[in-house]
Amino acid sequence: MTGGLSLVRIASEELSAEITSLGAELQWLRDRDGRDLLWNGDPAWWMGRAPLLFPIVGKVPGDQVMIDGKLFPLPKHGFARVSDFTLIDAKAQRVAFELRSNASTRALYPFDFVLRVTYAIDGATLSTRAVVANEGAEMMPVSFGYHPAFRWPLPYDERRGDYEFIFERDEPGAIRGLASELILDVPRPSPVEGRRLGINDEMFEPGALIFTQLSSRSVTYGAAGIPFLRVDFPDMPQLGIWTKPGAPYVCIEPWSGYAAPVGFSGELGDKPGTTLLAPGQSRIFAMDISLLL
Repeated sequence: MTGGLSLVRIASEELSAEITSLGAELQWLRDRDGRDLLWNGDPAWWMGRAPLLFPIVGKVPGDQVMIDGKLFPLPKHGFARVSDFTLIDAKAQRVAFELRSNASTRALYPFDFVLRVTYAIDGATLSTRAVVANEGAEMMPVSFGYHPAFRWPLPYDERRGDYEFIFERDEPGAIRGLASELILDVPRPSPVEGRRLGINDEMFEPGALIFTQLSSRSVTYGAAGIPFLRVDFPDMPQLGIWTKPGAPYVCIEPWSGYAAPVGFSGELGDKPGTTLLAPGQSRIFAMDISLLL
């Protein structure tokens, strides 16, 4: 139990993970020696650990979305992270949860859907697969995102200034900033030098780094000479990197979708970054976290 939550544990010889049915959220990720890789959710900084973002990523103006001309209240990052999922499978190295549309979700998002989330450990890799299916009779607009917060520093090197991100590819494309948590139209120069991005607290003072023109589908995080983490996200075209300056964590957030632009007032299906699922169609959103020694 953690904070009153019931946890399901999966493990290999290299990693162990614990997941709660509330939000189907990863709560702990530890190496073979029991050292914590994931942020612990200390509310002094941020209560999240690795929330799942659905059916929107980020914020929409006034926390309302328009669907077929009608406004629906939809909070930042959607409702999956505060929803009770049903445990549908549990094995030593694999666990799966499901959230189905119901009266409460339809009051916020008037679509029939099923969201299945599976966590599996193989060696030093934790794989997460989220499958969103449209079970209704009309097109369904959807976004999905991961939001894991990793310790900064990791439990191998206490010097925060040593840490960096190494992207799979060069990332010269402009990034975006936020105003009142909505995407600004004015792009910012990429802080990435080639494939590398050194981490410091000052870079997060304006807020999250939002990559909407991302070339990479993988990024490593760590410091030279110690074990590091690699996050792979083959199905996610955007990425957010965020922390609060001074906080002992940094979030690597693969997204399919992002916050609404400043001034956006259209239909949810027209919001930039939104995916449209046809009736009977499903979409897989994958993320792998690997500890590399």
